[in-house]
Amino acid sequence: MAEMIVLARRLGLEEAAPLKMEFLSSRGKDIEVDASQVGHLGTLCLQVLLAAARERAGSGNAFRLKDPSEAMLSALAHFGLTQENFAGGNA
Repeated sequence: MAEMIVLARRLGLEEAAPLKMEFLSSRGKDIEVDASQVGHLGTLCLQVLLAAARERAGSGNAFRLKDPSEAMLSALAHFGLTQENFAGGNA
């Protein structure tokens, strides 16, 4: 069973370090990332998400971005990404 990580509504500078620690504490596990409440996605938190997806792909674990909000999808599009970029860590 995958571990669930629920993203905060705001993912800005102050949220990056705690988010990184949450991903580090779930190393070696499949994870689902609930992005349904995200209203703001900053560059640093995006980098944390991409790194977590890549780490999971490299270790053979799953990373699934689940139910991204419209704001999350819009922010990803702004950065030239889609939800699919996180499947298997292919970002």
